[in-house]
Amino acid sequence: MRAIAFTAVALSLMAGIAHCQVNQEMIARVAAGEITEAKASWWGFNEEDATEALQAAINSGAQKLIVEDMGKPWIVRPLTLASNQEIVFEEGVELQAKRGEFHALNDALLRGRMVENVILRGYDATLRMWREDYDDPDLYAKASWRHCLILTGCSNVQVLGLTLRESGGDGIYLGAGSGGPCRDIVIRDVVCDANYRQGISVISAENLLIENTVLSNTKGTPPEAGIDFEPNNPNERLVNVVMRNCLSTGNNTSGYIVAVPGLNAQSEPISVRFENCRSVDDGYFPASVTLGATLEGAVDGLIEFVGCSFEDAAGAGMLLCKPAERARVRIVDTQVLDCATERPSISPIMFASRLGADAPVGGVEFDDVLVRDAIERPPLGYNDQAGGTPVRDVTGTLTLERNNQRAEVELTEELIAQWLPTAQMRDIPRLSIEGVALEPLADALQPVAAAPSEWPRVRGVGNYVLHAEAGNEVKFTVRHLQVGRYSGTDMQISITGPTGNEVHRTKAPFLEDTPISFTAPETGIYRFTLHASGNASQIAEPSHPMALMVGAKPVGLTCSGGELIFHVPPGTEQFGVRVAGQGTGEAIKATLLNPEGEIVGQVDNQYQTHQFEVSGEQALAGGVWTLRTERPTQGTWEDYYVELRGVPPLLTPAGANLLAPAGE
Repeated sequence: MRAIAFTAVALSLMAGIAHCQVNQEMIARVAAGEITEAKASWWGFNEEDATEALQAAINSGAQKLIVEDMGKPWIVRPLTLASNQEIVFEEGVELQAKRGEFHALNDALLRGRMVENVILRGYDATLRMWREDYDDPDLYAKASWRHCLILTGCSNVQVLGLTLRESGGDGIYLGAGSGGPCRDIVIRDVVCDANYRQGISVISAENLLIENTVLSNTKGTPPEAGIDFEPNNPNERLVNVVMRNCLSTGNNTSGYIVAVPGLNAQSEPISVRFENCRSVDDGYFPASVTLGATLEGAVDGLIEFVGCSFEDAAGAGMLLCKPAERARVRIVDTQVLDCATERPSISPIMFASRLGADAPVGGVEFDDVLVRDAIERPPLGYNDQAGGTPVRDVTGTLTLERNNQRAEVELTEELIAQWLPTAQMRDIPRLSIEGVALEPLADALQPVAAAPSEWPRVRGVGNYVLHAEAGNEVKFTVRHLQVGRYSGTDMQISITGPTGNEVHRTKAPFLEDTPISFTAPETGIYRFTLHASGNASQIAEPSHPMALMVGAKPVGLTCSGGELIFHVPPGTEQFGVRVAGQGTGEAIKATLLNPEGEIVGQVDNQYQTHQFEVSGEQALAGGVWTLRTERPTQGTWEDYYVELRGVPPLLTPAGANLLAPAGE
């Protein structure tokens, strides 16, 4: 009987906890300023939805708010933080996103907009969302911004001891507000686990310290890293940023990413330092640094790795992709252990040039760096994706460990030239068609094909031209395609006519085929651009001659095999066709065929830029040439690049009508 009575009392207490009554007396004392420390349960607790109670508690003005362990999660819809407040989540508390809510693309569990003087303290407490729900297209619109915690333009904020799990975006996102970057932020003793896009994203920050933090098991949508420092525009900044004693592990791609092509030479110089940070079993690069490709487009500053360890990654331990004359990289007392063990074609530390690079790559200092590698290969390697871009100003010492033997290596200019050779190719100028009249190639010169090839899938930006006569009804379809697990939004399309006036405007929804139709008001060339961001677009069934333009930089294609044709004007002295895979992970097989269908050149498993060069009689004769692209025999086949040099930069699938300069 006593046991039954005890159970009844316990159940009664639990029922009381599950639906706490509002304590108006204590709420009034908080409002009057009589007390500065409050308990969230004073505003009530509903085990099914505690949003109103907890938001009211946050808005109360209490200097210290204690969120108690109620025996059940605090289930809430999106909450907004207030300034001048410490929120203490008691041990065992779980702040849980309400299932079936968070449908807006950027709904966050906790959001701070330009708040200041905030502490979020929660040792052994959890902020938890529902990653798998948000990834289900039957339940949610695709997005990568449903974060556990987002801070924009905030100052003097501390995040202490919390675990942030299974968001539909990042565990923590730090971005700019209307007043500038996040400033004076501390993230300490935090775990960001199993988030969808990143453990932490840092877009704009000044005076940021992240220490004793674990970033693990990110998976869902790219980049899928532990942490990504990635400003969006030149006005943002990464100043006095320190990561100390952190661990990145089990993330689907990278550990520590510094990706700052969004900053340029006019941006505030960056200062980012990693101290005693480890990456273990991350999927690709444990650490990577990427700046803008050009001197004008790359930021100055200093990035340091001190006392770090990068271990057991599928890819290179470090990727360094930056102009030598911009932000310097120092790597001190750091080790790269057993990375890329199943990829002997790359090195444990990789340098890379970016497409469009206009200056040497490098500006890296090694000081007491250990590389442990069982494979007979140089510890440093180079992917010259731009083609013809040398490596300069790589200095210091490495210790190479192989078969339990160690050797110290001084990085001389001669050794760097040997280990990091520049891809040799003739610098054939691009041929601009700006202001050049275009028209369909004469029928007698058009090649004959059994059936038109598919139009290529263009990654990111694709520029197109088409020819129509006045009064023609022009029709084609735009396919807005997903790449990997990237989220997407509507793609705006504006078509301009021969005189530059807009003749048609529409949008192509993500993951849909959009029919385009308009009547040409005049004869000539019509232009449009498809901006698919990280995703892809594809043209289908054009009614009129159309071409994909390859402008000032190579065009990016993805998973597109087939034959592309282009016109070589008679009298051309030389021309080049460049192809390249994407970085060190994605390759391409490409074959160049002359107008007679004979193979002029072929490459397979090509990662860095290769140029097919044609001169002499074959170039002078002109005609319609073909570039065939297909899956490589080894390596991943996804993204690759194509560029035309010395000929009109217009590509068309085999079997379609070619465009060429008027009179050809």
